[in-house]
Amino acid sequence: MASRSLSPSLTPCLWITVSVVCVCLQLLCGHVACGDAQNAREVILLDSKAQQTDLEWISYPPNGWEEISGLDENYTPIRTYQVCQVMEPNQNNWLRTNWIEKGDAQRIFVELKFTLRDCNSLPGVVGTCKETFNLYYQETDSEVGRSLRENQYVKIDTIAADESFTQGDLGERKMKLNTEERIIGPLSRRGFYLAFQDVGACIALVSVKVYYKKCWSIIENLATFPDTVTGSEFSSLVEVEGVCVSDAEEEADNSPKMHCSAQGEWLVPIGKCICKAGFHQKGDSCEPCGRGFYKSSSQDLQCSRCPAHSFNDLEGSWRCDCEDGYYRAFSDPPSVACTRPPSAPQNLVYNINQTSVSLEWNPPADTGGRNDVTYRVICRRCTWEPEECVPCGPNVGFSPAQSGLVDTFVTMMDLLAHANYTFEVEAVNGVSDLSRTQRLFAAVSIATGQAAPSQVSQVIKEKVQQRSIQLSWQEPQQPNGVITEYEIKYYEKDQKDRVYSTVRSKSTSATVNNLKPSTAYVFQIRAFTEAGYGTYCPRLEITTKEEATGRMAADEQNPVIIIAVVAVAGTIILVFMVFGFIIGRRYALAVKFPGTKTYIDPETYEDPNRAVHQFAKELDASCIKIERVIGAGEFGEVCSGRLKLPGKREVSVAIKTLKVGYTEKQRRDFLCEASIMGQFDHPNVVHLEGVVTRGKPVMIVIEYMENGSLDSFLRKHDGQFTVIQLVGMLRGIAAGMRYLSDMGYVHRDLAARNILVNSNLVCKVSDFGLSRVIDDDPEAVYTTTGGKIPVRWTAPEAIQFRKFTSASDVWSYGIVMWEVMSYGERPYWDMSNQDVIKAIEEGYRLPAPMDCPPGLHQLMLDCWQKDRAERPKFDQIVGILDKMIRNPNTLKTPVGTCTRPISPLLDQSTPDFTTFRSVGEWLEAIKMERYRDNFTAAGYGSLESVTKTPDQRRATVVTAGATKM
Repeated sequence: MASRSLSPSLTPCLWITVSVVCVCLQLLCGHVACGDAQNAREVILLDSKAQQTDLEWISYPPNGWEEISGLDENYTPIRTYQVCQVMEPNQNNWLRTNWIEKGDAQRIFVELKFTLRDCNSLPGVVGTCKETFNLYYQETDSEVGRSLRENQYVKIDTIAADESFTQGDLGERKMKLNTEERIIGPLSRRGFYLAFQDVGACIALVSVKVYYKKCWSIIENLATFPDTVTGSEFSSLVEVEGVCVSDAEEEADNSPKMHCSAQGEWLVPIGKCICKAGFHQKGDSCEPCGRGFYKSSSQDLQCSRCPAHSFNDLEGSWRCDCEDGYYRAFSDPPSVACTRPPSAPQNLVYNINQTSVSLEWNPPADTGGRNDVTYRVICRRCTWEPEECVPCGPNVGFSPAQSGLVDTFVTMMDLLAHANYTFEVEAVNGVSDLSRTQRLFAAVSIATGQAAPSQVSQVIKEKVQQRSIQLSWQEPQQPNGVITEYEIKYYEKDQKDRVYSTVRSKSTSATVNNLKPSTAYVFQIRAFTEAGYGTYCPRLEITTKEEATGRMAADEQNPVIIIAVVAVAGTIILVFMVFGFIIGRRYALAVKFPGTKTYIDPETYEDPNRAVHQFAKELDASCIKIERVIGAGEFGEVCSGRLKLPGKREVSVAIKTLKVGYTEKQRRDFLCEASIMGQFDHPNVVHLEGVVTRGKPVMIVIEYMENGSLDSFLRKHDGQFTVIQLVGMLRGIAAGMRYLSDMGYVHRDLAARNILVNSNLVCKVSDFGLSRVIDDDPEAVYTTTGGKIPVRWTAPEAIQFRKFTSASDVWSYGIVMWEVMSYGERPYWDMSNQDVIKAIEEGYRLPAPMDCPPGLHQLMLDCWQKDRAERPKFDQIVGILDKMIRNPNTLKTPVGTCTRPISPLLDQSTPDFTTFRSVGEWLEAIKMERYRDNFTAAGYGSLESVTKTPDQRRATVVTAGATKM
């Protein structure tokens, strides 16, 4: 090996051994913990330090990388590889690991720890010594043997040392250990090899660790989530369905889910499991309720002691059984105590009135422990012989009712005269019908006296004449004696004073005479015995026939009267309608609409919570259902879900959550945005549904915008919209900003990333975290007290003096226009913030995006006027865009307010490149010399590469800015 021919100070075994020992001394001094403590989220696939036997990796050529032994701080042998052929040029030394099976991983982490010799400390190696090495990998489904083909490997990165050591360092035992980590993925095959290429460095691989990350199994909300390998991308979230633990079940329509992040961390749990009936939660498991306890529903949190007069002898019971003599009604929940039937009513008394009997009593002494006591009456008619009683039958009436009585009295009517009756009054409750014991009731036996007859029945009109009516009927079902006569009462139906007339009959028929023709009469009939008159039968209405003369006149007169009445009524209605229209119009002209609503800064409140509850609606957390995580915000996760308020239809919402462990300041800052949003109501401003401040997590609930942020949406659909569609989006944004400006409100962070798009391509202004109020004075400004400013979107006066107005929002709106027309391209491309500030100060402005109409670019330039007083107002911008939408031809003609000539940064005509000797001279001539390194890095090193058409040349200098005003 070439390294063996070097001086003793470069002997490989010497310096690698010392390096390992020195590294461990550093570890013992407290820099990091000695050894490789496995991270809780890592699954180790390869750890060279953990293997004390030969690694037996493949080295090619054989005299390149060399495996040697060393000792760690505990004098434990470790195996390392070194190479140090710095004296020989054109080195190409390869080292390949054994085959590594990746398992379920798609994204692999490689951690390298190595030492590297400073080339300046090695004499005579100028031109041949290197201070870097290369890392490669090869995917395979199985081992490929010990052959090594360079063209089959994919380069991961060139590895350089943060610190290198010298011979002097070695003598002072200050070896520099470097740690570098690289990521491979996504991988699709069963395994892979790692390879290290040395091109002439003096280097030692102290350790190589290969691992992947996973979210370890966890129990959350009584659901088990298994070990889950992270996704293939840095920002990917893996959704995992949870499985309920034993004796638990999923909450209705809320199955448990969690998301595994790329860092191996579980994010916001969605849904949950709950312990089944008979079981309660203890830690992360469900335990059965003990003896004497029960849990009737999974919705209950804890087990409860058995209610009164109930028991259970088993664990895991969902209800308790009743003691003997006690019962639970079918409608009673298991939490209700067992009860029994009530005792009998007390102090039953009666009163007889001929064939009617009234009963009264007092409530029972014992209600059985229930408050649903009612009463029912049993009626029996008995003969004069004892024990011979039969039910009274349907002819007996009960007032107010026979059963279900709440009051302690009842009246029985239509009983037979001179008959014996027995009445039983029983108090009942919800469990009386379940009792197998003897019924308890109060009873009384009564003999009725002489009574009037009952009602006659089946009255029939036998014959109807002009002046007489013949009637017939049947005897009462209960005559209660000998009927001596019937009385027929009648009167004219329409007669106001209702003067009665009567006719008597000895039989069950009669004729009533001396009536008026064409007149309606009402008839009622009753029977008479020695006990007196019975009650009248129901009323019977009969109309006598018409007289023959005068019939035609009546037939002709009726239509005329109807027509006249309708005509008069129509005229009256028409007059009232005309009069109401005139009065309503005058009233409408006199109405004055109130002034525009003004924005109130929440920071003016001494108590921020008062501002939140004044401007934002407090929602019940039970009305919100979180469905999935869609991103992460500054204060916590952002989720999508559903909101169902009482009496309203269910709507989709986005939910911002406040992470656990927040400070009071974080809570105030988080809810400040809701205090701002709650004051706005405009179709182009994101709508706040409400907040949850009285529960955890604290939430802000807003309308759900299906297409997300505008910049991402445009990049995803690059080139798929017409110019008019893009102008329509811009018009919506301008309308929303006009509304905010009219309220006296400055956004300060207007950018395409803070515009949300719904499924109908409606754009709405959002993200009010940086917004502040301004005074009524249009020249008033807001001065910040510090903090980050989005330079690429911010007006120069706001950057320099930190002063914000609606005019600075107009500048930002111009940048948003440029983002929209370029389909989400980054403003000023890869220029640094300082270069952007300098270019703006020198008068340079962004060029028109590809295919952008001149009229829109002119409007952008108007928004970017240095003097904020010359920039258009948002209502002017809305008017210009409306005109462009109505007449697309105006897009071709600039119609802005900027009257100064525009000097393009690059002349649109073909320049005379023969006058320049290099790209650098050409850039100096156009005052863009500071971008010389950008052109060289992009491959434009010759004049021929930039000698193109104007459109091609614009693309070439895209990193330099464009239009100068």
